[in-house]
Amino acid sequence: MTRRQKLIVVGAGAGGLSAAITAAAAGIDVTLVERATTPGGKMRTVSAGDRPVDAGPTVLTMRWVFERLFATAGATLDSRIRLRRAGLLARHGWSDGSRLDLFADIEESARAIASFSDRENAEGYRRFAAQSAAMFATLKPSYIDAQRPGPLSLMSRIGFSNLADQWALKPFSTLWSALGDYFTDPRLRQLFGRYATYCGSSPFQAPATLMLVAHAEQDGVWLADGGMHALARCMETLAGELGVTFRYDAEVTAIEAGAAGVTGLWLGSGERLEADRIIFNGDVSALETLVAGGGTGIAPTPRDHRSFSALTFAMSARTSGFPLAHHTVFFSDDYRSEFETLTRRRAMPASPTTYICAQDRDDTGRLPDADDRERMLFILNAPADGDRKEFTDTETETCLNQAMTLLSTAGLEIDTSTMDYVPTTPTRFHALFPATGGALYGRAAHGWTASFQRPGSRTKIPGLYLAGGSAHPGPGVPMATLSGMLAAESLAEDLASMRSSRPAVISGGMSTG
Repeated sequence: MTRRQKLIVVGAGAGGLSAAITAAAAGIDVTLVERATTPGGKMRTVSAGDRPVDAGPTVLTMRWVFERLFATAGATLDSRIRLRRAGLLARHGWSDGSRLDLFADIEESARAIASFSDRENAEGYRRFAAQSAAMFATLKPSYIDAQRPGPLSLMSRIGFSNLADQWALKPFSTLWSALGDYFTDPRLRQLFGRYATYCGSSPFQAPATLMLVAHAEQDGVWLADGGMHALARCMETLAGELGVTFRYDAEVTAIEAGAAGVTGLWLGSGERLEADRIIFNGDVSALETLVAGGGTGIAPTPRDHRSFSALTFAMSARTSGFPLAHHTVFFSDDYRSEFETLTRRRAMPASPTTYICAQDRDDTGRLPDADDRERMLFILNAPADGDRKEFTDTETETCLNQAMTLLSTAGLEIDTSTMDYVPTTPTRFHALFPATGGALYGRAAHGWTASFQRPGSRTKIPGLYLAGGSAHPGPGVPMATLSGMLAAESLAEDLASMRSSRPAVISGGMSTG
């Protein structure tokens, strides 16, 4: 019998966990090393007012990704964690007191938009939703759920003769300009332009292809019992059942490679771990300092190409006035100025659009105990300069006060006498996720070529693979999860090409033979 391959996965974020699960299910000996003390990566919790608050990603879509991952391991998602589908996707508020809810049902959203704006914009929304769905249908098999293509190979997958579908992706239009084809109401362009920030990008520079995010939400936003960190814990448990060994509080300081490929890695404790294969689930910018002599073919993301960081506040407080939903966004009055401040001046805007995840509320906003303090996460976009600029306590408090002023003009009041909060600045995010400057989404999705500049699963060093939000297919928990599955798929294909033994079965039921 041949010796089982030893795989080390670096990083227990969504990509690392899914890579470990997929590889272990294929019979590979997997050890996962993580510098933190818990799994999840950005799916972390912070204690505010002695209560755990999800302090990372809060919107869960693309359920099919997780169903497939769990099926790969012979398990079912429903039996491991309860996910409730949201009927109300998000609530949106403006300083003039206007308010708009978007729903899972397209016609219900169209009626809400007609009441909020007019019938012309409601019809524009119907066309927008149809176009978003068409984009997603085109790109799911050719880009999202596939190994990274180049521009020509993407055209080949879609079909060279299928010019209509290719052109419908609107790769050369910005998201902001394309939204003008559907909405005359500037508030609606602002609302749907926000989808660019899901990739840490500006709607004034991101391609219109990001319209597909709207369909990802329309197809299902899910609320996980216990929050997003509970999903990470669930994935950890599944990996453990498959025999994955977890090493927490273990920081990788070097990845070792010889002429034939990777041979192991070194931990900060001085311990060396031998490996036949390594899947790196960290930001790709960190590879330059980890791999002696380079050779990966992966360059660090230049500062001016980084995605946004964030200034977040994990909070516990009483609220009144504006009725929060589980997901609520409060928009600034000057969106263009806000993003110019973030991208050109690389500074915090004076009136920042503020997203709030009210974690004790259901999708409609029902709060079990209205008299009690509720858990919230505030997220403000910020420049990814955490490696250059230190946010002082005074600056952080100023930003919070500016956000609170915006909320107050929209009708939401936070009882500061009951408020406990823990901020996370770009500086802190840079410390948590090295070599990023605090960027939370890898490379910014600015320009039509940005998606092709994210590296795929393989590097130029044999046996070294990539997973995570800075690699293909991109950021977000479902996409990072897919990246881990794609990395394990690449690994299995490479192993199969080296030996004639029985092929492994990888994600989606595809044989590597």
